Amino acid sequence: MYIKIKMKNIFCFLLVLFFQSFFSQDISKKLDQATKSLLNEPEMYSANLSFYVADEQGNFIYEYQGNKGLSTASTQKVFTAMAALEMLGKDFRYATKVSYTGNIEEGRLSGDLIVSSNGDPTLGSWRYTGYKPEDFQNKVIQAIKSLGVYKIGGNLIIDDSYFDIQTIPGGWPWNDIGNYYGAGVWGVNWRENQFDMHISGGTNAGASTSFKKIVNLPEQVKWVNETQTAGKETGDGSIIYTAPYSEVAYINGTLPSGKTTVVSGSVPNPPMQLGLEIYNWLSNNDIELKGKVTSASQLLIEGKEYPSLNGKEILVHYSPTMDKIVYWFMRKSVNLYGETLVKTFGKVKNNNSSFSNGVKILKDFWKSKGIQAPMINFVDGSGLSPQNYASARAEVQALIWGKKQSWFPIFEESMPLYNGMKMKSGTIKDAKAYAGYHTSKEGKKYVFAVIVNNYHGSNVNAKLFKLLDILK
Repeated sequence: MYIKIKMKNIFCFLLVLFFQSFFSQDISKKLDQATKSLLNEPEMYSANLSFYVADEQGNFIYEYQGNKGLSTASTQKVFTAMAALEMLGKDFRYATKVSYTGNIEEGRLSGDLIVSSNGDPTLGSWRYTGYKPEDFQNKVIQAIKSLGVYKIGGNLIIDDSYFDIQTIPGGWPWNDIGNYYGAGVWGVNWRENQFDMHISGGTNAGASTSFKKIVNLPEQVKWVNETQTAGKETGDGSIIYTAPYSEVAYINGTLPSGKTTVVSGSVPNPPMQLGLEIYNWLSNNDIELKGKVTSASQLLIEGKEYPSLNGKEILVHYSPTMDKIVYWFMRKSVNLYGETLVKTFGKVKNNNSSFSNGVKILKDFWKSKGIQAPMINFVDGSGLSPQNYASARAEVQALIWGKKQSWFPIFEESMPLYNGMKMKSGTIKDAKAYAGYHTSKEGKKYVFAVIVNNYHGSNVNAKLFKLLDILK
C-alpha cells in the first residue's frame, strides 16, 4: 500500500513537471516569435535590445541578449530603491536641525541661527501631508518664538556641509541638469530643489513669450529667454540651461500659444534659497536678522572656511520614513531621491558622500547578491545618465531577490502600473525600458525586464507593450 501511494505521488509530481515544462516551452516560443517580430520593426533598425523573463523562483523562461548591458534609464531605480530598503531600513528618517550659537538676553540673540541637515530630500516637499513648506515654516518660527527672541545679532547659516560640494553625478547631460528632473543634491535640500516658471505664449507662431511669475527661485538669477510660441496643441517644448551655484539661466525651445504654461527647473542653489525664505519668515514675524544669509557651500565658494559650530538645538524636524520616500521615488521617478540615496549610502557606510563612492557601494551590494559585475555598470542612482549600463537579466535577478525580503510588500506597492502590469518604466533619449512583475490569467508569476537603446520613432512603447502582453 505504501509503495502504491509513493508511486502515485511520484507520478503526480512528474505530471506537474511535464505540464510546467510544456507551458514554459509554449511561452518561450511565443516570446521568441514576438521578439523577432519586434526586431523587424522599422523603429528597431539600428536598435539594441536586452530582454529577460523568469518565473518568481528564478527559473529561466526566455531571453534575448539577456546579459547585454544597455542604458537602463529610470529602471535603474529598482536597484537603488531595494538597496535603500535593505541597507538603510524602511524606518530610516532624515533629520533637519535648527540651532543657535551665542547667548540670549532680553530677546536678543548675540550669535548665529543655524539650519543643518543630513541631506533630507523631502524637506519642503509638497508630496507629504504634514511635511509641506508651510509646516516646516511654522515649526521654525514657533521654535524661535519659544525662546522669546525678536532680534538675531549674527548670521543665518544654512549648514549644507554634510555632503560634499559636488551636487550632480558625472555623466549627466547638459540639457537635463537645468530642468526639474536634473536637480542636484545638497546637504540641505528644499522643495525638492525645484522652481516653477509661469510663461505665457504669444498669439502667433514664432512670437516671443513672457514670464508671468517664478516660484522658488532667487531674484538674483539672471534670465535669458529665447522661447518662441508654437501651435496651441504643441505642448511644452522648452529646455532650461543652468548649473549648480550659477546665477545665470537660459531657456529656449517652444511653448503653446494662447495660454500660460508652467515650466519646472532645478534650483541652482537650494541652501541659499531656503535661507532667503527663512529670512522672509523672520521678517514677517517681526524677528530682525542683523547679519547676512549664507551657507557652508557659499563660504567655500568665497574661499572662506566654514567654522564647525556646535549650537544649541531648538528644533529637530524628521523626514517621512524610507518606505514613504521609496514610494514616491518609484511612483513619480524623482531623480533627486535616487542621488540623495547614493550619497547617503556612502556617508553612512564609510563617511564618504562622493557619488563615485556611493555608486561603488551600490554596485558592491548587488554583486554580493550574486549579480555579475559587468552586468551592473552604474554611474548614478536614478538612471538619468546615459552612461549607466545594466542588463535585463541583472534587473530580473534583483527583482527576484527583492521578492524574498520582508520589506517586499513596500517595494511592490511602490511599483507603478503600466499596460496593466506592475513595472518601473525608464525613458531617456532614444532609450526605453520596463522591469517588473506580472501574474498571468493562468496564475503564472513572471519577473521580466526589457531594455531598448537607439530606437527611432515615437511608438516604441506600444510595441514593447505588445511584446509583454504575451505574459498576460
